[in-house]
Amino acid sequence: MAHLSISPSAADQIRVVLAERGHGLGLRVSVKPSGCSGYSYVLDFADEANEEDVVFVDHGATVYVDSEALAVLDGSEVDYVKDGLNRYFRFNNPNVKDECGCGESFSV
Repeated sequence: MAHLSISPSAADQIRVVLAERGHGLGLRVSVKPSGCSGYSYVLDFADEANEEDVVFVDHGATVYVDSEALAVLDGSEVDYVKDGLNRYFRFNNPNVKDECGCGESFSV
């Protein structure tokens, strides 16, 4: 069975963004072929569940993952990082074998 965890800081941020937005079920995560290394993460709001979604709930937040992306995301942790003025979701993905120099794409 596939596994994806959500850190407490990512869960807090998901809840804050959905509250500010006023609607939505959670965060939608997928991957797409992109960049110089192979894949990049795609984040969006999940306003409805799709048949092909696998749903992960952790720390009171929900992440929807397309079943086709599970092989790439299995075992990952969704985290939210505050680094100086930068704030972003980061994926601690054990499947990543290499990343491009700019950090925008990865290979598995």
